[in-house]
Amino acid sequence: MADLYHNRVLELAANIPALDPIDGADGSAEKVSRICGSTVRVDVTLNEAGTHIAAICVDPKACALGQAATAILAEGAVGASIDEIEAAHDGLRAMLKDGAEPPKGRFWELRHLAGVADYPPRHGSTLLAFEAALAAIDAALSARNGPPTTPAPSTP
Repeated sequence: MADLYHNRVLELAANIPALDPIDGADGSAEKVSRICGSTVRVDVTLNEAGTHIAAICVDPKACALGQAATAILAEGAVGASIDEIEAAHDGLRAMLKDGAEPPKGRFWELRHLAGVADYPPRHGSTLLAFEAALAAIDAALSARNGPPTTPAPSTP
């Protein structure tokens, strides 16, 4: 277990940025780990084009691993493209589930969570922040695009 909760993981968990609420966030989502009950809520505001994160707020109620992942997300999210968030999530998931190399780029510190790969029950809480971020982005994009419009049925 020492390889899971090493100093950098504990430092990240203790110093989570972006805890201040966003007034009028474009999208919000909360994800819950079925195994341990950890939760992470993420609120996002997108740029005008809807392609990048302009602001983020996180609210983790998670173990140190979930909090560390949340800190890494919050630190790198502002200015990140939606594609970068997706790639970081996919890279983290591959690192945990398939033994892949850690993500690179702005979310490079996810490498500190590589030891979690050996503890499958901890995978869910470690992925929560990025899953919540993707769900918040989806909510923001749906809100911008509005509900799908279908033509009214014609009457004979």
